[in-house]
Amino acid sequence: MRAARLRLIVAGSFLGAVAACAPTPPPAPHYAPVAESAAPLDTNPSDIAVLNRISWGADTSSAQTLAAEGLDRYLQSQLHPAADDGLPKDVQIEIAAMDISQKTLPEINDDVRALRDTAKSIKGTPDYEVAQKAYQHRLTDYARQAAMRSLLRDLYSKNQLKEQLTWFWMNHFNVSQNKSEIRALVGDYEENAIRPHVLGKFRDLLAATVFHPAMLQYLDNAQNASGHINENYAREIMELHTMGVGSGYTQKDVQELALILTGLGVNLSGKPPNVRPDLRGQYRAGNLFEFNPNRHDYGDKLFLGTPIKGEGFKEVAEAIAILSAEPATAHHISMQLAQFFCCDTPPDSLVDAMTATFRSSDGDISAVLQTMFAAPEFRASLGRKFKDPIHYAVSAFRAAYGDTVILNAQPLLTWLNRMSEPLYGHETPDGYAATEAAWSGPGEMEMRFEIARQIGLGHSGLFKLPDDTAKEPAPPPDVRETRYYQAIASDLGPATASALAQAKSPTDWNMLFLSSPEFMHR
Repeated sequence: MRAARLRLIVAGSFLGAVAACAPTPPPAPHYAPVAESAAPLDTNPSDIAVLNRISWGADTSSAQTLAAEGLDRYLQSQLHPAADDGLPKDVQIEIAAMDISQKTLPEINDDVRALRDTAKSIKGTPDYEVAQKAYQHRLTDYARQAAMRSLLRDLYSKNQLKEQLTWFWMNHFNVSQNKSEIRALVGDYEENAIRPHVLGKFRDLLAATVFHPAMLQYLDNAQNASGHINENYAREIMELHTMGVGSGYTQKDVQELALILTGLGVNLSGKPPNVRPDLRGQYRAGNLFEFNPNRHDYGDKLFLGTPIKGEGFKEVAEAIAILSAEPATAHHISMQLAQFFCCDTPPDSLVDAMTATFRSSDGDISAVLQTMFAAPEFRASLGRKFKDPIHYAVSAFRAAYGDTVILNAQPLLTWLNRMSEPLYGHETPDGYAATEAAWSGPGEMEMRFEIARQIGLGHSGLFKLPDDTAKEPAPPPDVRETRYYQAIASDLGPATASALAQAKSPTDWNMLFLSSPEFMHR
């Protein structure tokens, strides 16, 4: 009966769900609502709606901070965050203990290369399978650590907008961990190419991705050399990362950019190449990135109408500057940000305003977001943006448990896998969709009901270590007691309020609320 009720809820028919469970309403709710005086309602529901949009989901702590600072000051602190992420001490210790936090990317590569070479050297022997499994396990573990670190920050960082943007830009500049050895590279890609630039200049963010080995390996530019041109990365830079499809560039521009990018690659060998004596001054390397002048096309190029002299590594910086300044790039990036933070089909008026700010601010991402947050179109969209799987899973935990530190993030990773949005798992360069149609099918919604059930019961596995077989010690949360819920209670629809009033226990109430249409949106 509970599953049937939840299926009805997701269709938006709370009254039908309640009728199916209780044809004759009881004289009084089995689970009495919290008295209105239980917590002071000092946070405006509309401010909470903004908080839900710019964060990974409002919780008691963030609602208290918002109430204390006021919306304008809170927004500024998110747009210009402090260096300290405000993570709980236990979380800081856990992140600091990870291999990906203690090792440089070359050290990680040395570790992986040793395992790979060992397996390769004994191929055909009885020990090969064991050695190959050890190599693959190490790759997988590096990617798992990166995903754990990312989720811990999403759950607990005080700089919530920064963490949302880290997800957004990782998805925009997507790489798939399933290709080659990118599992070992993705943690550094997120930490050092994406995260430092998410609120800065778009040009700097683009450059950081262009020179990172994860991107160069994923989109095959490591195979792009003079006389053996690979246009894959050049095409995706223009089609996905900057100007967008149908923005006026030609196939000739793609070819010219591919020539500019020749020689940009990855050196996983630990040894420098044998560069021609007359080109040695052009060689660049660092953090597994390499520009090998032996492989570069030194002919002059004409890119997007701008002549570029064949001068080697310098050509790449010129191309990045040209792409970042293109009006089409300003429009495409503004459209992507508006679709992620505002609505599936952003109004032209909003995108045009953001585009103008992008161009006048030299691609300042925080300024573009400021324009969006201040726009009436953004305000009108609050509470209507359907959550994709990661927003649903993380916001459900934050609503239920707030700052309570988990012991095991694996259940969250499992939920994302089952909802088809695993971190670093999208195979193609376009990244995960940001629209409702991609995530609202019956199968996807059934999985959300299961997550609501596990969180509602307190049986999610998040509060016991992976090897602990004992019953989970954490009691079920009581979401209705949180400051966050108290702030939004008055804005719930009549059908939702009616269904919640007939909950028979805290766990039943939690499941109903976390499955409600209001909670499915942000």
